Formats: sequence, structure tokens, C-alpha cells
Amino acid sequence: MKVTVKERAEKIMAVFQRLNPHPATELVFATPWQLLVAAVLSAQSTDKQVNKVTERLFQECPGPREMAALSEAELAEKIKSLGLYRTKSRNLLATARIIMEKYAGEVPRTREELEQLPGVGRKTANVVLANAFNIPALAVDTHVFRVANRIGLAKAKTPEATEAQLTRLLPEEQWKDAHHWLILHGRYTCTARNPKCAGCPIASYCDYLQEKRE
Repeated sequence: MKVTVKERAEKIMAVFQRLNPHPATELVFATPWQLLVAAVLSAQSTDKQVNKVTERLFQECPGPREMAALSEAELAEKIKSLGLYRTKSRNLLATARIIMEKYAGEVPRTREELEQLPGVGRKTANVVLANAFNIPALAVDTHVFRVANRIGLAKAKTPEATEAQLTRLLPEEQWKDAHHWLILHGRYTCTARNPKCAGCPIASYCDYLQEKRE
């Protein structure tokens, strides 16, 4: 009997749960503000690169007040090892000032408010909601998009459509963990080039591998 996508999703998530029962972001942060900054900085940069930059940045600018006091050139100098650093410095300064003026220094807790901040898209907003505030959200980055569609949990052409399909497929309480599991799987096993199918723990549930064998 043919297994449904929902049944396969349950089996895949059960494997991930067994192997990594408490998944977490690899970005290092201590507050919602710091996670927001790290998530903005992670665009076209690896978490490892971002953590190197933020280790010092968060010592000097632990909150939005300290960052808002910098000039664009000063902030750019602190993050210049990252891709798009000029755009990121401009957006983060504007965001720091908005949070100080409009939200009394506190990061807003709704997707709508977060997405109005400069440089914050849906993915970043979802990362902050889920990881800083434990509000159900499933962020779709390049890894989640690739893995979900490759293994057959989604059949979508955009991150937004992939998110919609995954959130319909998975229980709400699993969204946060599923985001981490799919990212980590994409980062270390189901890589963009030459995925490590031979050692993949979910190989028996994977569309991509089934198609390769046919």
C-alpha cells in the first residue's frame, strides 16, 4: 500500500527526533535582539562566520541602544567580513533606532511588525518568533527549501509555498524543531551538491533517492 506524504513526514520526523531530540539554531545569542541581529547578518553568510563577528559585536553592542549610537561606517567596519555588509549595517542601524523609538527597546513579537523592520523578511521573522519567543513558526531558508522539496515533503517553487505546505503537513508543535532538523540535514547530509545518500538516516523515505534508483 502506498504511503501518504503525511505518513512519510511522520516517519522522517521520528528519525530526526531520535537522532537529535533537542535541535537548536547554530547562531549564538543571548537575547531576542541578538538573535534578530544574527539572523539578519546570516543572509549569504554561514552561521560560523556570523558567530565569529557577533562574538565581539555583542560585547560592544549588546542591545539596540548601543547599536543605534553607532554611525553606519562604524557598524560596517565591525561586520565587514560578512557578505552584503554595507546593506546589513544600514538596515541594522535603522532597525535598532526603530526598536528604540517605537518599541521601547524591545523586539516586537508579531510577524507583521518584524517584517516591517529594515532587512527583515519572512524567514528572519519566523526565526525570531520560534527561537526567541517560542511562537510556532517554520522558517524556510535555502537548506529547508532544498531538502523539503528534494525528499518529497513539499512540491513548491518558492520558500513561501514550501512553508505553507510544510505547516499544513506537520503539527504546529513540531514546526520549530522541523526547521532545525531540515536545516541541519541540508547542511551536513543532504547537501546541495553530492548529497551523502549512502549514509542518510532517512534514505528509505526519500523521493530523490527513490527516483535515482528507478
